[in-house]
Amino acid sequence: MAAVAAKIKEFEEIDTQVLSCSVDSVYTHKVWNDQELSKMTGNIPFPMMSDQNGELGKMYGVYEEQYGVDLRGTFVIDPDGNLQSIEVLSLPVGRNVMEGLRQIKANQLVRKTKEKEVTPAMWEPGKKTIKPRTELVGNVWQEWNISDL
Repeated sequence: MAAVAAKIKEFEEIDTQVLSCSVDSVYTHKVWNDQELSKMTGNIPFPMMSDQNGELGKMYGVYEEQYGVDLRGTFVIDPDGNLQSIEVLSLPVGRNVMEGLRQIKANQLVRKTKEKEVTPAMWEPGKKTIKPRTELVGNVWQEWNISDL
């Protein structure tokens, strides 16, 4: 949460709304923000939603009923409400905010070009994209290869 808050300007610059959600109550969120997060980055600049019954976590397949917690997940949802990418990590593993930003930018580029350009593995903004076409089937290696990484 603090790492995302520290990069909030970058999310805003790419017209992305950040929401957080956990099974903790709104009261727990307030205490956590006031006693912990605010000391790391200032107040959290995005909504912290409470899903105490785990319903949202169940919908996204991250709720661990046995423990009453959600696994850490990042879900990129496009402006039409469609889920574009999911990253779920076990509880002790932290997320990479920069990877989340990269995925959002990749999804935005693909959407903007109406899938006339796609992003290969390890793509970063400004790097080469691939233009899908039938002649490319079996020939991707001629346009993109491991040395492009």
